[in-house]
Amino acid sequence: EIIMTLHGQGPRGGGRFGQTTPPLVDFLKDILRRYPEGGQILKELIQNAEDAGATEVKFMYDETEYGVGSLWSHDMAQYQGTALYVYNDAVFTTEDWNGIQEIARSRKREDPLKVGRFGIGFNSVYHITDVPSIFSGDQIAMLDPHQMLFGVHESGQCWNLKSDIKEITELNDQFAPYFGLLGSSEKTIKDGNFPGTLFRFPLRMKPSQLSNNIYNKEKVLELFESFKVDADTVLLFLKSVQKVSLHVRELDGTERMLFQVTASDSEEDKMERPNSLKTLGQAIDSYSNGVLSSSVTCATYQLSIEVRDETAKETQKTTWLVCNGVGGRGMCGELDSLADDLKFIPTIGIALPLALIDEDKGATSSFSGRAFCFLPLPLGEESSTGLPVHVSGFFGLTDNRRSIKWREVDQWRDPAALWNELLIVTVIPRAYFTLIMETIRRIQTKKDQDFPLSPRGIYGAWPDPNRIRPHWKPILEPLFNDLLQQPVIYSLNGSWVQVDETIFSDLDSSLDTKETVIKYLQSSGMILAQVPAYIDAILTMFVTKPGSLRRVTPSFVRQTLRKCRHRGSSNEKLLLLEFILSDACYNDLIGLELLPLQDETFAVFSSSVNDKDAVYIASEEYPRSLYPGLEGRFVLESIAPHVMTGLKEAARSRGRPCSQVQVLTPERSARLIKEVLTTAWPSRDFAVQWYPGDQEKQHPSASWLRMIWKHLYINFPDDLSVFEDLPLIPNQTRLESHFNESKNTSYYP
Repeated sequence: EIIMTLHGQGPRGGGRFGQTTPPLVDFLKDILRRYPEGGQILKELIQNAEDAGATEVKFMYDETEYGVGSLWSHDMAQYQGTALYVYNDAVFTTEDWNGIQEIARSRKREDPLKVGRFGIGFNSVYHITDVPSIFSGDQIAMLDPHQMLFGVHESGQCWNLKSDIKEITELNDQFAPYFGLLGSSEKTIKDGNFPGTLFRFPLRMKPSQLSNNIYNKEKVLELFESFKVDADTVLLFLKSVQKVSLHVRELDGTERMLFQVTASDSEEDKMERPNSLKTLGQAIDSYSNGVLSSSVTCATYQLSIEVRDETAKETQKTTWLVCNGVGGRGMCGELDSLADDLKFIPTIGIALPLALIDEDKGATSSFSGRAFCFLPLPLGEESSTGLPVHVSGFFGLTDNRRSIKWREVDQWRDPAALWNELLIVTVIPRAYFTLIMETIRRIQTKKDQDFPLSPRGIYGAWPDPNRIRPHWKPILEPLFNDLLQQPVIYSLNGSWVQVDETIFSDLDSSLDTKETVIKYLQSSGMILAQVPAYIDAILTMFVTKPGSLRRVTPSFVRQTLRKCRHRGSSNEKLLLLEFILSDACYNDLIGLELLPLQDETFAVFSSSVNDKDAVYIASEEYPRSLYPGLEGRFVLESIAPHVMTGLKEAARSRGRPCSQVQVLTPERSARLIKEVLTTAWPSRDFAVQWYPGDQEKQHPSASWLRMIWKHLYINFPDDLSVFEDLPLIPNQTRLESHFNESKNTSYYP
C-alpha cells in the first residue's frame, strides 16, 4: 500500500482558494456603465426621499466657492466649489446610514414597499461626483470610493453634530457648505440636529479613476431639463413626496427657483387620497401576513398635478383619476409563491388623465400611456404601453432599472419576468375595471358640478386593441369580460346601459336619414347609443353571445317596422324608405307600408303577382301623363333619384318573394291604357260620347289622344289588336273640329 501526500498552493495543489471582489472603484464603474446618466439620476434621489417618507424634494445647483483654509486635508480643496444639492424633509434612520454603505446589497429588499429597492439607486450619483456627502439628523458623512482622502483603505468619514462639534467648528471651511442653505442654518449647529436630509455632490471638474465625465453648469441644467420632460407624472404614483423643485444659487448668493411640480388632493374631498392610501396599506399588510382574500382591493382618488416653469413663465395643471389595487392572497397560487420568493407585493396603480381625452378618438395624440415602477421608466419603446392610461406596478425590472423584464427565449424561467406576466393578467385588469366604473360613477354623481370628463369621454379610457403593445395585450380579455357585463354604454337619451340593452348606431352624421331613423327607433322604445369606431371594434371582438350585439342596420329597421308601424310624416316615411333600401335587400321589403304613391299615400310592399296590385314606375318612354286618373298605381315621381333607382332595382329583381313594383313595358302600358279608357267608358257600346277633359266624367283630353296615338305609333307599329274594342278612333267626318273644340264627340271602336 502506497500513500502519497501532495503539498501545493493555488492551481498546483491544495491550499487557500476562493473568489475575490473587485476594487470598490471598479465595482462602481461597472454600475455607471450599465446605468446611463440623465434625468433618471434625479428620479433615483426622489425614490430615496419617498422611501424615507419625505413630502418635499429640492434640487439646487450652487455656484458658491467655499473657503479652503480649514479643511480635513489639502486634497479636499477641489470639492469646495460648484455642487449639486438635493434636499428632502425626512431624516435618515440608522438603517438608512447602514444601507447607503452597502452598495452591493440593497437593504430595501427587506421592505418590499421601499421604491428604491430596485436597481442601483444612490450610486448613480457617481456620474456627477467623486465625493458625495450626506447631512441628516445629527450626522454629516462623506464618501470617498477612491480611498485617498481619509486614509488608506478608508472609503469615507462621518461626524456627529454633537460629539464632534469641536472638530466641526475648527474645520469651519470644510463644513461651511452644509449650513446657510435649504433649511440648514446656525440654529442647526446650536440644536445639534438637522430636521431633514441634505445631499451635496461636488461636480467632477477633472477626469478621475472612477469616471471621465466632467460636469459643469451647462450639464447640470441639461440634467434639470431632462427631468422636466416627464416631471408632470413623477408624483403620480408616489405616496409621500408631493413637491419637487429645481433651484439655482448664483456666485453672489442669489437663489431662484426654476421649476416646481406639486401634487394636490381633490378640492372637494381632502381626505379621499389619505383614506385610499390607508385602505391600500391595510391590504398590503394583510397580504404580507398571509391573510387570504379572493379579490383585488382597489381604492380610487382624484389628484391634481401642477407644473410651474418660472423660466418660461408657464403653469400647467393636469387632473388625474388614480386607482390603486392590491391583489388578494389566494387569487393565484403561482403569484403568491413568486411574491414570497422575490419579496414582491402585487400592487398596481392606474392613472387616467381627465383633461386630455378626445371623445371620438380616445386619448389625444399628445398622450402616450407609459409603464411606471412607482416612478416613470425612461421614455422610449420599452416603457410605452399603447394604453390610454399610465400603469404603475410592483414590476420586476432589469438591473439598471430602465425597463420591465419579460420572458424571452433565453430567460423563459426568469421568476421576475413570470411575475410581471401574472401581474398583468390578474391584478391590472381588475384595477383597470374599477377605474372605469369609478369614472362613470363620478360622471353620474357630479354631472351638475365641474367634473372634467364628459360622459362620452369615458370611452377614451378604454384600451384600443390596435394600439396596445404586445406585452400588455393579455389585459384585454379579462378586462372586457368584466366591463361588458356592466352599464358602461352611454345612450343617446343620456342613460348608462349594458351592451345587450343597446342598439348601436354608426350612421354617418352627413346622412339625411340619420336623424329620422334614430327618432323612429327611439319612439319605438329602442335604447340607442353611438360609440367611436375603436369601441365598436372592441364590442365586435369581445361580445360573443349570439344576439347580444345589435346595430342600426337597414335589416334591423325593417324588422322594427314590422313590429311597430311608423306614424310620422310623409317626409319621414320617405327617409326611412331611403335607409331600408340602402342594403339592396329588396325581398325583405314585404309587409312594410312605405311604398310612396303618386296620390301621396303609401302602399304596403307585397309579393302579389296580380296585375291589379302592381305599382308602376313611370319613365321618359312611358310618362305618367299617358295614364290619367291612375295616380294610385304609380310610384311617387318626386322621390330622390337614388331612392327611385333602388325601387327600379327592386322591380327588375322581381321574383317570389319580392315586391309588386314594376317597370313599364309595352304590354303593361297597354293594360294601363285599357284601364284609363274603361274607367271613362265602362260600357262596351259601339259608339261613346266624349267630353274632352271632363274631370267629373274622367274623360281624357284631346291632347292625351294625340299623345296616345304617338305612343301607339312608336310601340305598336305593326299590331294594334291588343287595343281591340277600345274607343280610340275618333269620328273621321268631324275629326278636325273635335280636336279643336271641347264638346260632345263620338268614339268609334
